[in-house]
Amino acid sequence: MNPSKYEKYFSIDGFWSKLKKGAKKAGSKVIYSGLLLFYALDSPKTPLRAKVQIYGALGYLILPLDLIPDLLPIVGYVDDLSALGFALAAVSKSIDDDVRRKAKSKLRDFLGDDVVSSKDIIDIDGHVVEEQGKTKVDDVHVEK
Repeated sequence: MNPSKYEKYFSIDGFWSKLKKGAKKAGSKVIYSGLLLFYALDSPKTPLRAKVQIYGALGYLILPLDLIPDLLPIVGYVDDLSALGFALAAVSKSIDDDVRRKAKSKLRDFLGDDVVSSKDIIDIDGHVVEEQGKTKVDDVHVEK
């Protein structure tokens, strides 16, 4: 599997531009989810298949027109958050403490210090850990 054909839908400049322009409007869940996926791309724990999923989700995030246009207040980022959430669940094994630390540091830059202790961020971290646990359980069942 060659990730380069999927990378064309995602650009680093487009990602940072989208986050800088829409951070407050998109909200902490969208921004943190996107940052977790972005930093997971650089993690040696992230397999190629997971990187393809990440490129797809981040590519969808930066699309100017998607299923629900981001210009619509509140609901505009619901589809983006869904795409990011599916990708996070699929690549949860690649989300380690280093990835979370980098994502939270950048989240502070965008939305301030208090956001990292918000319920939304704690919920996302909890879901990632929960998915990691499911994956481990599923791996054990496959081995039997």
